[in-house]
Amino acid sequence: VQLQASGGGLVQAGGSLRLSCAASGRTFSSYRMGWFRQAPGKEREFVSAVSRGGGSTYYADSVKGRFTVSRDNAKNTVYLQMNSLKPEDTAVYYCVVTLVDSYFPVVTPGGYDYWGQGTQVTVSS
Repeated sequence: VQLQASGGGLVQAGGSLRLSCAASGRTFSSYRMGWFRQAPGKEREFVSAVSRGGGSTYYADSVKGRFTVSRDNAKNTVYLQMNSLKPEDTAVYYCVVTLVDSYFPVVTPGGYDYWGQGTQVTVSS
């Protein structure tokens, strides 16, 4: 599985960005996917997860109510709509795929099998 994230950039606090992640493979709809982020000097942090069909989603408390994860299985793409951005949202954002099938959501980095290259999001105050 190859993942290509895009859509990052520089935005002022209160602004919005939409990240996209295109995945390879004919079985995209079978993947449970998610987003992590990593700020300088910090560990990778779970952001959001989405089920195979997109009907179930889960968010970290720090982004709940501001971020929305979705997916378009016809386009092999998962999205992260980020609104009301804060300086503390500044990080490299990674889209991820887990092959774990027994429970949802998976919130630890070790539970994800494939990682994209990351896209930088910078929120200025």
